[in-house]
Amino acid sequence: MAAQSPSPDPDFPFRAWYGNIQYLLNISAAGAASCVLLFLLVKLRYDHRRFPGPSALAAKLLAVYHATPAQIALHCGADAAQFLIVERASFFVLLAVSLIALFASFPLNLSGSVPLADPFARTTISHIHDGSPILWLHFLLAAIIVAVSHLGISRMEDDLRITRFRDGNGNPSDPNSSSIAIFTMMVQGIPRSLASNKAPLEEYLQHRYPGKVYRVVVPFDLCTLEYLTSRWTKLQNEISWLEARMDSQSMLNEEDNDDHESSQIYEHPLLRKAKEMWATLAVKLGFTEEERLRKLHNLKLVLQNKLLDYKEGRAQGSGIAFVVFKDVYTANKAVRDLRSERSRRSIGQFVSVMELQLGQSRWRVERAPPAVDIYWNHLGLSKLSLRLRKVAVNTCLLLMLLFFSSPLAVINAMSSAARIINAEAVDHAHTWLTWLEGSSWFGALILQFLPNVLIFVSLYIVIPSALSYLSKFECHLTVSGEQRSAMLKMVCFFLVNLILLRAMVESSLENAILRMGRCYLDGEDCKQIEQYISASFLSRSCLDTLAFLITSTFLGISFDLLAPVPWMKNILKKFRKNDMVQLVPEQIVENTVEQNDEVGNLRMPLVSEREGSLDLHDLEVHDLSEYPINRSFHTPKQTFDFAQYYAFNLTIFALTMIYSLFAPLVVPVGAIYFGYRYMVDKYNFLFVYRARGFPAGNDGKLMDRVLCIMHFCVVLFLLSMLFFFSVRGDSTKLQAILTLGLLFVYKMLPSRSDAGRPSLLEGIQTVDSFVDGPTDYEVFSNTDFNWDIYESQS
Repeated sequence: MAAQSPSPDPDFPFRAWYGNIQYLLNISAAGAASCVLLFLLVKLRYDHRRFPGPSALAAKLLAVYHATPAQIALHCGADAAQFLIVERASFFVLLAVSLIALFASFPLNLSGSVPLADPFARTTISHIHDGSPILWLHFLLAAIIVAVSHLGISRMEDDLRITRFRDGNGNPSDPNSSSIAIFTMMVQGIPRSLASNKAPLEEYLQHRYPGKVYRVVVPFDLCTLEYLTSRWTKLQNEISWLEARMDSQSMLNEEDNDDHESSQIYEHPLLRKAKEMWATLAVKLGFTEEERLRKLHNLKLVLQNKLLDYKEGRAQGSGIAFVVFKDVYTANKAVRDLRSERSRRSIGQFVSVMELQLGQSRWRVERAPPAVDIYWNHLGLSKLSLRLRKVAVNTCLLLMLLFFSSPLAVINAMSSAARIINAEAVDHAHTWLTWLEGSSWFGALILQFLPNVLIFVSLYIVIPSALSYLSKFECHLTVSGEQRSAMLKMVCFFLVNLILLRAMVESSLENAILRMGRCYLDGEDCKQIEQYISASFLSRSCLDTLAFLITSTFLGISFDLLAPVPWMKNILKKFRKNDMVQLVPEQIVENTVEQNDEVGNLRMPLVSEREGSLDLHDLEVHDLSEYPINRSFHTPKQTFDFAQYYAFNLTIFALTMIYSLFAPLVVPVGAIYFGYRYMVDKYNFLFVYRARGFPAGNDGKLMDRVLCIMHFCVVLFLLSMLFFFSVRGDSTKLQAILTLGLLFVYKMLPSRSDAGRPSLLEGIQTVDSFVDGPTDYEVFSNTDFNWDIYESQS
């Protein structure tokens, strides 16, 4: 007979299980209240140039709440709309899961029979005895949670169609999308000589698709061109500075010529002879300023000739071509045809002479990204350089994940190194720290609060920023590719630190692998591994996860409500004064009150009256004035780090899903996190982060990666349940086997896509209906230099 759960002990100290949660809740509530008050009293007045009254404030917040994804996509860009759709869908999914957890799993856990005096542990699955029949109900709840999650994610895929031009299969998602990208195919690996003469490529495509090719754009090697222009500017500045210095020295020498001759009479002969020898040696070695000036002028001529190659169209190409077709059906067909030909082509197969000249066997064909999503200054980088960059970055990340994946591992490594150098000093330091721990509140502040602050800063600020810079170092072709790379790196880092290492109580992945290895080699640590799912360990892990979610929900999001980084940047701009008279007035975005048909009562300084009067489905003419070019190349810039916030949100989603049946109290906090963050981010996108210049749709590749990771979060939930049932389930392991079968069934479930919907292809307009003048690929790939200035300086 199973032992009955003990009744709550009246003498049981409430803080024994409440513990740090008590202080955490107090600090989180105080911090959240302070941030909200600062937002209401200061930030609102800054955002709207005046403090709104109660009715105006309510109207603004209601307008933010009622803003649709289509409006956000039009005003803030597709990335912002997709980000909010993912947060909203995650909220509804976790809200449904929290209802299941609270009304089904929570009572089941309380009805357990394991004697636990900890009130919080009684709410976890640790309260249920090993092999209990109640665990079959948990298996059914796991199946229900998987079904709810799949339906929610599938519904989110449907909602994402309005903000993306096409899905992963290349099919257009919105028939009213006004981007030339839905008609365009990108071909990589073409000969670089085609940039100066693209006639062979045009002839080949016209032969395969007669009358369907609208335009072929073959950009030059813009990466080299950017280097040449920057080098030209530096060289011109060096020449000007050196000529001015030589003129000033010549004037001084003429004035002091007489004094210099008189001083040479009293100068020592050996010193005078040494100066003459040094002057002669400097002339022979080319160390004189005249020789340096001559070399700079020669280098200037070389750069001028290379720049003239770009001006006259003789320069090397980037190896990339953008082919614009007249309709979407032909664009889809061309991508499918060229991809299938490459996969079916065998060695020794007959190939035409034209295909050999065009190097078709090396082509990599895909749907073209939007022109504003491309780093045009990266066009022309060699494949070897890109591969070396990726190898260097991935090797660095692999070593960091293995040995220094958490700040605690770095501290332990430094402690070990210090002990090797001077063990006595380390022992003395430990004695001092032991005294400091029990001395006073000051010792608790130094040893508990500050280390946690350092770990938080390193985990969530320093390392994500470093990963973002490493992704930039890889020189991706598009912003979407860079974001996908950075997001994947951050997700791996967060999952290792916040889930794996936290669950295994290890400081680095290396220690966890070594412990697992010893289990399989000599079996000494297998019992210790089984303790990872024990009652005490699991309840403590659930409590740590709950504390982390509380901190992230109340402190983290409330801090983001203030948007301190752009706020401080805008304040600093006001105090920057130019010493010279500003002949050209600054373009200041006025936070005026605007009303239009799209946003109703939404007061936001995002669009002008001309743009605000347009409807999303009436944009028939592609206006390139929306994407002003103020540099030689269009370089996309985003004020919001989508990759980092996607990674953190996906980690929260994974944590909530994994602990949904282990600790039901965790799930409502995760749902509150996404609901609160959705409203905060929606306000910040509309009034703080202004992603002007990005279209209301994109290629959808970033969303494909996000959806893939969300499905992987559900897989992690099933794997955690599989591990639990294999250790603490029934003796026949039937629960674990059925959970494994459920995992395979979930992996076989199809995800919704736009495939098989030909009506979208039939209703799409042709490219002639809304393109007026050059396409955006031609505008952004053309060099916007003032060649007369370069020629006048030669």
